[in-house]
Amino acid sequence: MEVFTIRQLTFSYPGSLGHALHEVTLAIGQGEFITICGKSGCGKSTLLRHLKTDLTPHGSRSGEILFHGTPLEQLDRRTQVAQIGYVLQSPDNQIVTDKVWHELAFGLESLGYDTLEIRRRVAEMASFFGIQAWFHKPVTDLSGGQKQLLNLASIMAMQPKILILDEPTSQLDPIAASEFLAAIGKINRELGVTILISEHRLEEVMPLSDRVIVMDHGEILQVGTPKEVGENLRDLGHDMFHAMPTPMRVYARIDNQLPCPITVREGREFLHHLAQKQAYTQDNSSVDNPVRTTEPTLELNEVWFKYEKHAPDVVKGLSLRAYPGEIYAIVGGNGTGKTTSLSLISGLHKPYRGTVLMKGKDLDKYSDREKFNGLLGVLPQNPQALFVHKTVRADLFEMLSDSKLDKDRSQACVQEVAELCLLQDLLDRHPYDLSGGEQQRAALAKILLLQPSILLLDEPTKGLDAHYKVIFADILMNLKRHGTTIVMVSHDIEFCANYADRCAMFFDGTIVSEDNPREFFAGNSFYTTSASRMARDLIPKAITTNDIIKAFHGNEEMDHFTPREPVLPLIRKSTNTTIVADPNEQTPIEHRSLSKRTRTAMLMIFLLIPLTIWFGIYYLDDRKYYFISMLVILETMLPFALIFEGRKPQARELVVIAVLCAIGVFGRMAFFMVPQFKPVVAIVIISGIAFGAETGFLVGAVTGFVSNYFFGQGPWTPWQMFAFGIIGFLAGALFKKGILRRNRMALCMFGGAATFVIYGFIMNYSSIMMTQAKPTISLLVLACIRGIPFDLVHAAATVIFLYVLARPMLEKLDRIKEKYGLVS
Repeated sequence: MEVFTIRQLTFSYPGSLGHALHEVTLAIGQGEFITICGKSGCGKSTLLRHLKTDLTPHGSRSGEILFHGTPLEQLDRRTQVAQIGYVLQSPDNQIVTDKVWHELAFGLESLGYDTLEIRRRVAEMASFFGIQAWFHKPVTDLSGGQKQLLNLASIMAMQPKILILDEPTSQLDPIAASEFLAAIGKINRELGVTILISEHRLEEVMPLSDRVIVMDHGEILQVGTPKEVGENLRDLGHDMFHAMPTPMRVYARIDNQLPCPITVREGREFLHHLAQKQAYTQDNSSVDNPVRTTEPTLELNEVWFKYEKHAPDVVKGLSLRAYPGEIYAIVGGNGTGKTTSLSLISGLHKPYRGTVLMKGKDLDKYSDREKFNGLLGVLPQNPQALFVHKTVRADLFEMLSDSKLDKDRSQACVQEVAELCLLQDLLDRHPYDLSGGEQQRAALAKILLLQPSILLLDEPTKGLDAHYKVIFADILMNLKRHGTTIVMVSHDIEFCANYADRCAMFFDGTIVSEDNPREFFAGNSFYTTSASRMARDLIPKAITTNDIIKAFHGNEEMDHFTPREPVLPLIRKSTNTTIVADPNEQTPIEHRSLSKRTRTAMLMIFLLIPLTIWFGIYYLDDRKYYFISMLVILETMLPFALIFEGRKPQARELVVIAVLCAIGVFGRMAFFMVPQFKPVVAIVIISGIAFGAETGFLVGAVTGFVSNYFFGQGPWTPWQMFAFGIIGFLAGALFKKGILRRNRMALCMFGGAATFVIYGFIMNYSSIMMTQAKPTISLLVLACIRGIPFDLVHAAATVIFLYVLARPMLEKLDRIKEKYGLVS
């Protein structure tokens, strides 16, 4: 019986010329364990996200997906949540509560199970996954491995039919990754749950797999058993063969007639059988540590650090030395203090004891400009922290904005680093639209433009495919030859064994051992390579695939490209940001007509809502202001009923509008101490321009109503709602007609004038209507004159907030609209 049936699935992202998926056809049977692998950006994550509608990306799609024979889009929400489990790549992105047991119960509570059923299932999952010891802990106290295991247990508590996992071990250390994959295998064997997992680490996941799917450029390249796929990739000479488990790669490089091994155990048996039939070299020689004749580039002496005064120490007496032209690799478990140590080296945090020296000079004596102008480069664990523009190209040019290079030379530098990091086809993509591996390459490209003397890398191979790891190693070797000091924190044991000069074990806040890779990994049992575990009985010092192949006189793998000289000049980082022209500054002529929905909303806003307020004043004696306020909100929401006619609104569409309202409410509260100095009108104008006139009015009306719960409800509430809302509506309508541009100057002028004239007049008029039994023109004029100081302050505040917020907020909202296909 097929759980999922995928037929001719083709998909492309908005603005993309190519297909992320192209005519993918696949059947996933009940109880299967299927592994999907491929290069970064090949379409693995995109395919997996199409199997759950809440995660399906926005774009152009054709083909069909069936779940147990029913089209996925026709499956009700409850069935999808309960029967299709999905574990994300980052553990923190999926945890939503504060305590472990709360997280285990959250999904069941959302599905409406009774308390007894929830307690039974939670207890069962806690026992199955061994969570009892940390059942009552806050989730913030958990390690990365424990968080991912908690995510898995929370999903399994809902008893899904299929479990989808998108590179779930990418941020875990080797031991935690092994434990997590063992739990996945146990679920498949003992519970019969179908497993569909995408992975770059194939050493441990392939032996668990019934079938392996290899993707390339959005298409399925190979499908079959692990052995079949490995043999086919070897025969094709495909780059993905470098990602196959070590036993398979060793087998393929040594002339023999034995069965192909997949696991380390099978690989050990393979080598023992091979050793009986042919001679091999038992090389026990070790690499001597070189005698250092230069001063260390980086030096830490007895460094101690903790995040809070009374918190436990995270880094405890850490000392290390890294030298020019050296790759210094730090390995260890999650939560031991490795990333914190890098933050101390970069100056992000300061130790309370000990010293950090760069080129013999105390780190505190360097200014930020000195540190990051060719001295220090940092690749953080989350590469998204480096992206500040809407395209990869703009992000790369941002690094050159303060250099003295001419335009042609800047273009050459960007082109060079793009080719080096395989970004040629990604330069016009938004950095956040890239896959995890592609983001890692783009972040690396930004850092390489600086050519720093000291390079700090936090999990640099996370998300990288095996093919690009070889290219990345070539980049590091080039930097090393030019004297760059490289300090790298990594869970990628194989990479460290192949390319590091020294490796250090981090435990309990400090380095407990340090040696060259051969001596370091040959002596470890768990923090070691598959090659070492496979060959240590025969070749004690073998730690890499090539060590084994060489010992048995096979054809060694290529682990480096031909060295190349970097042509990038030494660049100084800019303290300024390149300003990119906004292509959406004005509505195109062909799109300037107001829709039927907007014209209907205009009728309601200019006729029905004023009539509602008038009705409340004269027939309800201006006392039922709660009732009138709710009527105004309901009338404002009617145009949205027209939008969603014939389809259900997506949660993401409603959430964005709710968040804009929340920002307006919070902004009004944040500046409560300054009379009239509020950002509400600025937020409302931005909302109207980004999502249309109706949204502008709705955000203004709701913000006025909700914020008055904190400032005090009264007869003035409907008037404020109308005043805020009408400015948002006008902003959206004028922008739609092409009259209002979305540059800072135009928005500030409109915002200041609208606040002073429209909001000021409406609220001054309301003060007369609320206080005078017989309002007159002279009283209105007097109220407007007396309100001028307040209105000027309010208008000035709107101008200031628009100047600061308009550009970044509109860029973010444009990004959200494009990526998620939100209504506007």
